[in-house]
Amino acid sequence: MHLHLYEAAIGAAATLAVPVAIVGMSGEPGHATLHEVHPTVVIAEAVLDYPLPGEFLVGGTPAAAPVDRISAPAFQIMKQQVSLADYDLCVAAGACKPAEAASSQADIPVTGVNFLDAEAYARWYSKATGQTWRLPTAIEAAAAAAERFGGESFSAAADDAANPSVRWLRRYREEAAAKRPADPEPKARGHYGPNTRGIEDFGGNVWEWTATCYARTTLGADGTIESVIDNCGVHVLEGRHRAYMSNFVRDGKSGGCAVGTPPENLGFRLVRDEDSMIARAGNWLRSALRRATADAA
Repeated sequence: MHLHLYEAAIGAAATLAVPVAIVGMSGEPGHATLHEVHPTVVIAEAVLDYPLPGEFLVGGTPAAAPVDRISAPAFQIMKQQVSLADYDLCVAAGACKPAEAASSQADIPVTGVNFLDAEAYARWYSKATGQTWRLPTAIEAAAAAAERFGGESFSAAADDAANPSVRWLRRYREEAAAKRPADPEPKARGHYGPNTRGIEDFGGNVWEWTATCYARTTLGADGTIESVIDNCGVHVLEGRHRAYMSNFVRDGKSGGCAVGTPPENLGFRLVRDEDSMIARAGNWLRSALRRATADAA
C-alpha cells in the first residue's frame, strides 16, 4: 500500500532530490560538502524486445544474439551520470580510488573508472545517504535508455568461426561506417540532452557499467539453450553500442572485451532500490499517526 501511495505521489517519471549530509573521512556529517541525493527518474514497468548480452554459439559457430521479449519491473535510476565532483567526495572519504581521467570541470561525468570503482562508489554512497544504491542491470539500462539503447548493433557472419579476429575487424568496419565522429572529451552533464524517459546523456560518449556478467551461451539448432557459462570477471557496458570489459579496465580504448570501435569513456549511474524508502515512509506514517493520536488525546 505504501508503494502505491509513493508512486501516486511522484508520478510515472518524476525527478526526486533530497538534501543530505555526505559523510567525509572523519565520519562526521558536514566534514565533506553538503550535497543533494542524485535526482532520479522512475522508469515504469515495461516489456522490451531485448537482444541478450554475451556470446552465443550454435554448433561452435558464433551466432547473433537472440532477441527475447522481457518484462522489466519498475525502478528508479539517476537522471544523470555520477559526476567527477560527486566521485571525488568518495575519494576524499577514502572509500574510492582516484579516477584516472582528471579534469578542471566539476560537472562532467566521472570517467576513467572500472567496475570495481563503480561498485565501491555505490557502497559508499549507500552508506552516506542511508539508502540502497547499486549498478543497474543491463535490462534496466536498456529500459532507461529507451530509443538510445544501442545493444548489439552488429551483424553476424559465418566466417567468424574460422578466425575470431575477423569478427572484431568486421564489426570495427561496421561501426566506422556509421560515420560517428570521434568525440573523446567528456562533456558537461546534460550536453546530450534527455531521452523520452527523462534520462540525460545515455548514448553520449560515456559508456556505462552495469551489474550484468558476460556469459557464453551454447544454443541448440532449434534455438534452445544448452549451456551457459557466466564470467563475472567481465561485465556489460551499455552506450552507443554494447561492450564487454574486464572488471579492472578503466580505459575502454585499451581493448578489454569490446567489439567494434572501443568505448571512448567508461562511467556509470546508479539505481536506487525502493525498500529503504518504503521503510522510511512507513516509519514516517507511523510517527505521524502516533503524533495525531497523542494530539487527539
